[in-house]
Amino acid sequence: MDKILTLLDGSAYSESVCHHTAWIAQKLGASVEAMHVLGRREGATSTDLSGALGLGARTALLEELSTLDEQRAKLALAKGHAILEDAKAILEKDGIPHVNLRLRKGDLLEAVRELEGEIRAITIGKRGEGSDFASGHLGSNLERIVRTSKVPVFVASREFRPISKVLVAYDGSASAKIAIERMSTSPVFADLDVCVLSVAQDNTDAQRVADEAVLKLQAANLTASSRIATGEPEDALTKLVSEEGFDLLVMGAYGHSRIRSLIIGSTTTAMIQSVKIPVLLYR
Repeated sequence: MDKILTLLDGSAYSESVCHHTAWIAQKLGASVEAMHVLGRREGATSTDLSGALGLGARTALLEELSTLDEQRAKLALAKGHAILEDAKAILEKDGIPHVNLRLRKGDLLEAVRELEGEIRAITIGKRGEGSDFASGHLGSNLERIVRTSKVPVFVASREFRPISKVLVAYDGSASAKIAIERMSTSPVFADLDVCVLSVAQDNTDAQRVADEAVLKLQAANLTASSRIATGEPEDALTKLVSEEGFDLLVMGAYGHSRIRSLIIGSTTTAMIQSVKIPVLLYR
């Protein structure tokens, strides 16, 4: 289980994903499985349009399409190898000696599922290769991974910076309690300052919920404090992150409050979209 799976696609987030992965792996003493998945459309055979053609044009077009398919497949393969080799170089420079490269074809979720029993966590960028053209949207692969993963998912921001201050969004739900439980036993949080934020309409209830988590973390010798806020969870979280310089946001992947609809649902969380720091999601 001492393996971190990092998913790489060559986007502008990939270097940050590698640095964050190295940071986690060093704290856990874990090795890294770096994986790039070639989609089914990459290098796939083109649709046969030759039935509408006659005479020698059909043969000529088929030959040209076949050549283009071969070229696309070779380029996609070469790109995949290059992405993984670059990732390995970054990870090794960051002090990770054991990096295994995996180039797969097919569906991303199927490739991840094959390894899920062997890995401790998944790291992935907030957005994919089209991020520069769709800055207001999250990567579709990220949504799919978060919806199905049974291990924690670390969503890397575009830029890497050292992590020292952690904000935990805590609502007392099952997944939030699991997040606190996992944090209390993880070497990742041993030397970090953790702030637990509870957002509710009633301050007394919010304080009780936050203190519940803080006591658990302090019992594990972690440095933890509580904060409370009223209003919309996304507004309170975004404000606190931007004003107080937190480096990491931790949340449960499901909740019983508005946070539930933020993290998982028919649309992707506005929370992950808006904050400029990494987000760690627990199931």
